[in-house]
Amino acid sequence: MRNWNNKISQYVDILGAISISLKNGEKVGNDEGFSQLREILVNLRHHRKTVYAVGNGASASMASHFSADLAKNGKLHTQVFSDLSLITAISNDLGYDEVFAEPLRRRGAKGDLLVAISSSGNSQNILNAVKTAEQIGITIVTLSAMDENNKLRQMGNFNIYIPAKTYGDAESCHAAILHYWIDILG
Repeated sequence: MRNWNNKISQYVDILGAISISLKNGEKVGNDEGFSQLREILVNLRHHRKTVYAVGNGASASMASHFSADLAKNGKLHTQVFSDLSLITAISNDLGYDEVFAEPLRRRGAKGDLLVAISSSGNSQNILNAVKTAEQIGITIVTLSAMDENNKLRQMGNFNIYIPAKTYGDAESCHAAILHYWIDILG
């Protein structure tokens, strides 16, 4: 039988073990990392740039929720590629691996931000979006979990990794991290 207090303790342990690293693999302290992430959002707002957020399944819902909160509370221009017609057209014509990369090629601009959320860190459509963002000159923040050697964890300018081993734990903790990032924006 499961125990609620044990689950809460597990989330505290997972969130307490968060790791923020730069593209070169250098680890950054959590407070310093979040301070830098806050400054990225402040600069994006000042320069009227766009925040793109992508994910699959529950991570897509988080991307949408994060984008809505950033637009409403953070006064940032945000965009997610969750329109069903867009998703099915790209998937049908180009393949699901291009579902985020293709619209990013058409809309993204140097100086924008991509927030890529993937519990496994190995979803090809997310990896392709990150590669496209890098080619354009978009700053990249990744959130991943599961395997500490997942592909996504080394691809962003800032990489947030949590040692969650299940999708439910990863998704719950990613949501807490995204909310914290918005809350410190002020």
